[in-house]
Amino acid sequence: MLSYVYKDKGHFALEEKPRPVITDSKDAIVKITLASICTSDLHIKHGYVPRAVKGITVGHEAVGVVEEVGAEVTDIKVGDRVAINVETFCGECFFCKRGYVNNCTDKNGGWALGCRIDGVQAEYVKVPFANTGLTKIPDNVSDEEALFVGDILSTGYWATDISGVQKGDTALIIGAGPTGLCTLICAALRSPERLIVCEKDERRRELAKKVCPAAETVSPEQVESYIKESCPRGGADVVFEVAGAENTFGLAWKCARPNATVVVVAMYDKPQILPLPDMYGKNLTFKTGGVDGCKCDEILSLIAHGRIDTTPLITHTFAFKDIEKAYDLFENRRDGVVKVAIKI
Repeated sequence: MLSYVYKDKGHFALEEKPRPVITDSKDAIVKITLASICTSDLHIKHGYVPRAVKGITVGHEAVGVVEEVGAEVTDIKVGDRVAINVETFCGECFFCKRGYVNNCTDKNGGWALGCRIDGVQAEYVKVPFANTGLTKIPDNVSDEEALFVGDILSTGYWATDISGVQKGDTALIIGAGPTGLCTLICAALRSPERLIVCEKDERRRELAKKVCPAAETVSPEQVESYIKESCPRGGADVVFEVAGAENTFGLAWKCARPNATVVVVAMYDKPQILPLPDMYGKNLTFKTGGVDGCKCDEILSLIAHGRIDTTPLITHTFAFKDIEKAYDLFENRRDGVVKVAIKI
């Protein structure tokens, strides 16, 4: 089968691999129908993910059809259309039972697909712990509507959940990239009084208004003064840092009111500085970590009932044979790209 493979730092390539086979009773084989590219794939490409294994098939964001299941797989069956979770998790360890599935203690737990084991940018993928790692897609939900459920939409849903954002709050989202837009969409479900999006790209600010018409948008150069002038409590009640740029961590805590919550969603390439003397007395709560993507069923239900729509994020579609062109477009942010869909 055709697969997109991590060869070496800076180098991915299309190559033939054997079709995966079931090796554990909890495995499932899924035929991929639609996949996407994530910024985390670029982090692997450029050597920012030390645990990534050379030679693996990359990719962790996809939907497909179940082709084969192991004897202990009971929650899905052959022929089901499924969303694939970015994480594989046993569901039985200390962390899984408490919903912290990113910290699953199994050897394949957490983010494994497309990092430590073969991922989804291929014609077929083997999914360990299929009962927890696959979620059946409702009949009235298309592949495109479900494409981001297992990764960036789960991230936005998780971030909103741990933030505690509620009615009456002002929430600031820094970064209107794909994950930032998903965070915006999920935060809107909780009906805060104001949603403010900080983004340098004008087209992405426009897209934020499209997916959430109530959102206010502002550039990074203006956001501190805008927040101070328009927020009576001296800053946002909740700040989501989803950009991961050089100065956005500092921007996040500076724009937060005293006793606010700052949720760090971004994955950084370099260490960040926590300047405690400068923020003394603000009494901020920081929440960080990899997504705990265990609420895909809830997200798919919201999509099925018309409360979430991330299809505007798909700005380009490519055939699998042209995936290198898709990566070039996505990595270099050309032609207004937000997310690409790969038809397989």
